[in-house]
Amino acid sequence: MGHLKSSPVSSLPAWPTAFPFQVSLASLPWRLIERLYRLPNPPPPRERVRPMEVICVGLPRSGTESLQQALLYLGYDHTYHGWDIVYDDECHSPGWVALARKKFYDGISPLPASDFDALLGHSVAVTDAAASVFAADMIAAYPQAKVVLNMRRDVDAWQRSLESTLVRANESWGFWIASLLDRECFWAWHVYERFLWPLLFRAPDGDMARAIRKNAKWIQSEHCAMIRGLVPRDRLLEWHIEDGWEPLCAFLNKPLPEVPFPHANAATSGWKAREEQCNKRWVEQAFLNLFLFIAVLVGCVIMGQIYLS
Repeated sequence: MGHLKSSPVSSLPAWPTAFPFQVSLASLPWRLIERLYRLPNPPPPRERVRPMEVICVGLPRSGTESLQQALLYLGYDHTYHGWDIVYDDECHSPGWVALARKKFYDGISPLPASDFDALLGHSVAVTDAAASVFAADMIAAYPQAKVVLNMRRDVDAWQRSLESTLVRANESWGFWIASLLDRECFWAWHVYERFLWPLLFRAPDGDMARAIRKNAKWIQSEHCAMIRGLVPRDRLLEWHIEDGWEPLCAFLNKPLPEVPFPHANAATSGWKAREEQCNKRWVEQAFLNLFLFIAVLVGCVIMGQIYLS
């Protein structure tokens, strides 16, 4: 996604303005497409081995990966992050697609704990995409878990961060084309660019740039109000990334570490590293597959012409 931004495909119109006709994600065509891209060896459902202890429900770009690293340091292993949805050793992205469709299209809410356990049963804490998109459901599913509402004080800086990361990924034609050529890449694009982020930021047409520009700030305000209304005060910590260790450790009854609070996933460092991981894991291989397919096809045509001549 990083170097693809400057590739020739970036001169094309920003996604999805080149595709004005939208088909509902609840429709039969999309279910047939998902069957076409189904994984040959889908992972089995997970089972909960330890109770869920901490749910960090802040929106993306609100210190979610820094918070994950902090919780891991405090002993909450594993702490599930949005990156796990696509970079997990086992691809569980189809499961998150199924939950998003169940909640937002089938109208089933709150979702039961068993639905979440099948995807993150190995985790005792969760941050980022899963926790923010399914915040109300998780709060109901795990009533004993403590809830952290992580935020950034500078809302304008937060919105700019969304634009330089989520929107940039959404407008990557290279990533989108690769999603047509690789099964796991298809699910990575499908789960985030068609379901989780568009549903969270009210972008049913997939136009994340417009949605974040118009909706991000009021969605942040409404999201925080919803969390405050759902969670008893003794289970809730309102925490800003600038607050660091002290309020977090006090809330979780953990000793104060003697190391600096982690700062991960900055747009110019951590996010860029994840983009490069995407390129290495899916995009480069997808385009290599396309090149090999074309080479074989051309070879077959040439051999056919020789044979028929």
